Amino acid sequence: MKKIDMHVHTRQPSTIPRPANGQTYATPEELMKIYESIGVETGLILPRVSPECALDVQSNENAKQLADTYNFYWFCNIDPRFGGNTPDYDLSYYLQYYKALGAKGVGEVVTNLYFDDPFMQNLFYHCEKTGMPLLFHMAPQIGGYYGIVDDLGMPKLEESLKKFSNLIFIGHSQPFWAEISQGLDYKNRNSYPKGKVTPGRVVELMQKYQNLHADLSAGSGFNAISRDEEFGVWFLETFSDRLYYATDICAPENITQPFIKLSEWLDTLVETGKLSDDAYRKISRENALKILNT
Repeated sequence: MKKIDMHVHTRQPSTIPRPANGQTYATPEELMKIYESIGVETGLILPRVSPECALDVQSNENAKQLADTYNFYWFCNIDPRFGGNTPDYDLSYYLQYYKALGAKGVGEVVTNLYFDDPFMQNLFYHCEKTGMPLLFHMAPQIGGYYGIVDDLGMPKLEESLKKFSNLIFIGHSQPFWAEISQGLDYKNRNSYPKGKVTPGRVVELMQKYQNLHADLSAGSGFNAISRDEEFGVWFLETFSDRLYYATDICAPENITQPFIKLSEWLDTLVETGKLSDDAYRKISRENALKILNT
């Protein structure tokens, strides 16, 4: 089954190389070649508008143009400091504008503020008000990282899930996925823990809050569900209505990364009868289409 990638980054034209490795974002043409090799039909472009995350930013208008030109989907992205740089600014002004242009949600939100910061709470409020799901990257601390910040155990995320119960939060990143198992501390929550899983806070929060969804992208998502296959299959089956196939491809070189094997791993699970066809179809594309075809 051809999959839909719910988390990808692409640029046209290419951008300034990353100083650490010289890599640049994959162009749409490069991305489509990767997709062809791993059985993916199309993807959801997530522009980056906050300075915490990128050497340069990508406008919502550029994301829309690429989506229209290459038959992708797109989310708009709103930094909560936009507008008047005040925590009571009417961010619905932006959201309604981009929604009318075809944006299907908001993300990847990487602003390096706490979940309960008034700026973040204002963004959540307006996303809920306008019916725009929000995909977030979680960070372990303020400074030196990108992403919304929470403490060990994700108490601030939980409070936001309660407060904004009609807003779909789509979780992502190392600190989020590391909490799929117990036994974490502040030293290892921003990593890729290995070994058997003892169900942790991700499981607990997904059981308690129907508005918490998650994408399986990057090393963090793939590691979380593949490190303990028996648990991973249970997790996929149990939360099959709220999980999304995704890659988080950022560069052509990602074709060699372990997380690119997620598509093949899911295929093998269903082919060997370990994963039900129903869960496989939902995670591979049907859940995505519920958001992207609205």
